[in-house]
Order: sequence, then C-alpha cells, then structure tokens
Amino acid sequence: MQKPIADVFTWPADDPQLLGGRCEGCGAVTFPVQSRCPRCGVLGMTELPLPRRGTLVSWTTQAFPPSFDYMGDPTGASFEPFGVGLVQLDDVVRVESRLTESDPEKIDFGMPVELRIVPFYVDKEGNEIITFAFAPVGAQNNEER
Repeated sequence: MQKPIADVFTWPADDPQLLGGRCEGCGAVTFPVQSRCPRCGVLGMTELPLPRRGTLVSWTTQAFPPSFDYMGDPTGASFEPFGVGLVQLDDVVRVESRLTESDPEKIDFGMPVELRIVPFYVDKEGNEIITFAFAPVGAQNNEER
C-alpha cells in the first residue's frame, strides 16, 4: 500500500498538486499550509492547490550519506546521491524539494521542472511511503506514480 509522507500534496490523483495556503487577510501564499500567516499573523489560511510546473532557482546535489539511517534513507554503500532544489512555482511561491535528478550535467539554473510523486522508503508495516520531487520538464521517470 502507498501512503504519502504528509498531507502536503493531493493523493491519490492523476495530476497531483502540492497543497499550499493563501492568507485570507493579505493574500500571502505559503507551502505547506500554515495555521497563521507568516506575513501578517492572521489566522485563516485557505488551502490552495499549487501549480505543477515551475522554474529551478537554485540547486545542489547531496553527494554524501547521512551519518545515521533516517526514515529509510540508506547510509553506506546503498546510498545514492540526490538533488535538492528551490523551485519557483509561477509567481506564487518558492518550494524547497528533492529533485529526481542528481547529475550536475542534467540540472541547470532556470530550467523548467514539474512535480512528480516518487517512492521515499518502506515503513515497518511494509507500506511504501511516497513523497514529492521535481523533475526536469520532459524527463522520463520510471518511478513516477
């Protein structure tokens, strides 16, 4: 069985979207949804589905394993480098995310990216925990759900 890591994206869905929040008072947008607006302090953030595509503003590759196993993230020989990036979703909000690509030759500042839902780890009950990541537009990804 697949389970989302958190309630931050629509699932199951044919075209999943991240779920942000819009302030009822000042219109600020956050990701993820927050109970209080970080700009004006008003209670009353309304859930807002975010665009599926954006622009890669900044990125790096996590090339070394964590010092301890974290929620299924392997250490040692089974570790695989992964990309991490800051994605601008239209003129709405910036989101920090894993990337489906970690090869510096295939990632570039300003490139268009799109949301993917990918496996993260398998929990103790045998459920596949899924998370979100962004992929270069047009990239084939066999792990997309």
